[in-house]
This record gives sequence, structure tokens and C-alpha cells, in this order.
Amino acid sequence: MNKEQNSASVPVRTTRLLAVGSLLGLIVLGLTWELWLAPLRPGGSWLAFKVLPLCLPLAGLLKNRMYTYRWVSLMVWLYFTEGVVRAYSDKAPGNYLAMLEVALCLTLFTACALHVRLRLNAASLKDQRHANIA
Repeated sequence: MNKEQNSASVPVRTTRLLAVGSLLGLIVLGLTWELWLAPLRPGGSWLAFKVLPLCLPLAGLLKNRMYTYRWVSLMVWLYFTEGVVRAYSDKAPGNYLAMLEVALCLTLFTACALHVRLRLNAASLKDQRHANIA
């Protein structure tokens, strides 16, 4: 692997780690929020099941599948919307947890969008290099 390929892969690896980390953060936050920290009902809430859709893309992100990064960047807006609504409608500590959810959603979206863009740019550069060689 030459120096140019190695330097291009560092941002890709960074965005991948950010995406996986923020997705895991959303899963952990959703469970702890609805079961222990600030459930809607004492003893836990059925809203903890909202994290199940977040578990589906985890395997795709870990396997570095481009398609998963694309659809997760769209799905995350549902959780962003929930976070914004609950940040303004809940009392403490629920509103602080909602703000954390919003921050994690923005991180996940940004990481996924950058990851896709960087990988497509790297593939385009690779194709250009092969065209110049031939």
C-alpha cells in the first residue's frame, strides 16, 4: 500500500469508527434512558423497543457495507426528530438525554455521509489512475 492510499484510508477509517460508535451510543442511550434513567413510567417503558431498528444496521456498518451507510443516514432522522421533540417537551433529566440523542444523531449522520463521500472519491481516483495507466 503506498503512502497516498494509506493517507486516504485514515479519514475513511475515522468516519467508520465515528459511525459505529455513535450508533452504539444511540443503542445504549435508548435502552438506559427508557429502562433506568428517565422512563416514561416507573420501572421502565415500552419505548425501549425503539432501539431495535438501530440494531439492524450494526452488522452492515461493521462489515463496511456502503449501502448500509446510505440508508442509516436517512433512518437516523427519525431519532433526531424524537430527540428534538423530547428536548423541548420533557423535564430534566429526559430533556438532557434527548439533547444527547440529537448530538449522537448528528454525529452518526455526518459520519455516514462523509464515509460514503470519501469512499466514492477514493473509488473515482482509483478508476482515473487505472485509465491513465492503460
